[in-house]
Amino acid sequence: MTVTLRFAPSPTGRIHIGNARTALFNWLFARKAGGRFILRFDDTDSARSTREFADEIERDLEWLGIEPDEIIRQSDRTDAHDRAAAFLREKGLLYPCYETPEELERRRKIRLSRRLPPVYGREALKLSEADRKRLEEEGRSPHWRFLLPNFKDDPHQPERTDVTWDDVVRGPQTVDLASMSDPVLIREDGTYLYTLPSVVDDIDTKVTHIIRGDDHVTNTGAQIALFEALGAQVPAFGHHNLLTATSGEGLSKRKGALSIASLREDGLEPMAVASLAVLIGASGSVEACSSMKALEERFEPSASSRSAAKFDPEELRMLSRQLVQQKPFDAVEQRLAELGITGAKAKPFWQAICGNIEKIEDAAEWWVIVEQGPSEDTPLDKADQDFVRQAFDLLPEEPWTENVWKEWTSRVKTETGRKGKQLFKPLRIALTGREWGPELSDLLPLLGREGTLARRP
Repeated sequence: MTVTLRFAPSPTGRIHIGNARTALFNWLFARKAGGRFILRFDDTDSARSTREFADEIERDLEWLGIEPDEIIRQSDRTDAHDRAAAFLREKGLLYPCYETPEELERRRKIRLSRRLPPVYGREALKLSEADRKRLEEEGRSPHWRFLLPNFKDDPHQPERTDVTWDDVVRGPQTVDLASMSDPVLIREDGTYLYTLPSVVDDIDTKVTHIIRGDDHVTNTGAQIALFEALGAQVPAFGHHNLLTATSGEGLSKRKGALSIASLREDGLEPMAVASLAVLIGASGSVEACSSMKALEERFEPSASSRSAAKFDPEELRMLSRQLVQQKPFDAVEQRLAELGITGAKAKPFWQAICGNIEKIEDAAEWWVIVEQGPSEDTPLDKADQDFVRQAFDLLPEEPWTENVWKEWTSRVKTETGRKGKQLFKPLRIALTGREWGPELSDLLPLLGREGTLARRP
């Protein structure tokens, strides 16, 4: 059987770096196994799901380098979900419940006061047909629960029932079904919660492995029971540790925290985002991988820590900066062209400035400085103007070689007696309008003698 994994976001907001971590774990696992990767939109919540968010998620994944083999939408598969629900009802494994949220909360508190686990007591199973009819005549609509197989003969006498699996991230795991309430699969309005459509779609698309956040570990026990109730082979499960903000707060799509779209709009490199999303919280070092293939080679799901990992945006910026500064011209030529950086100067220009920028878009500022003149960031100190004018009078004649900066500054040093910072800083400000930047020995040939003289104060 072909190894098949999926990423199943709800299109109710923008995905953040924590969601991207899950997507990348599944994508890389599929790639390493030579398998398939499915993007499945869990869009059964019609009130909050939008096609706009779905399109943005596709765009975010494409930017990260994730290419699905198939894209499906749960909203197109309602018939399959209905058939599964009917099958479970027929087997007596899906039963109607009429309690209000207030009634359920009151029962939960009573159980806690009696030092009992706060699980649903299956009171609805005791209702007669006449009871259900009366409740519906009163205007109540049922929600439907899946009857967990945690008893021998009497569902009102649950007993310890261990569900075990060998987690591809965490190793051997055990969940006791008796510690859980029967999960609600269908709401009062007839719409499905996450669990049933997810399991049905995993079965129909032949998903072999499911990797997700470790906040789903307990849910996995109930879902394994549901797979078995539907007569399906149970996939392998994996649960990676979660990412939090540096404050320790969980990430949220609704808050837009660290969304992939915002990271893209900030000009960060996609492989920096992907590298940090995958490698953070693992046993090895976090390094910026230059390609998805390189990240695939580093990827080892079982190396993930069991504790949450704090995501630091500053670390992401550092990784992105490293990637930018290491990029050869061929890798950025198209992006530079989109910024208007073209022609014979483009390659030596990139080689001159790449070590001094954080984002490729920053190259545009230096291109303006080279082509049009100094920026106005730092004015030349009046005390240095006479020195700079004298220095410009000492410019070597053409042709200029790669040694022109050394030749020029040697002359200036001899004639003026200045050296070190007192010599170099005023010249840098006069040429670029900045106190820092690329090596002037690299910039000077790009400016040319005429272009350099044009900057004489």
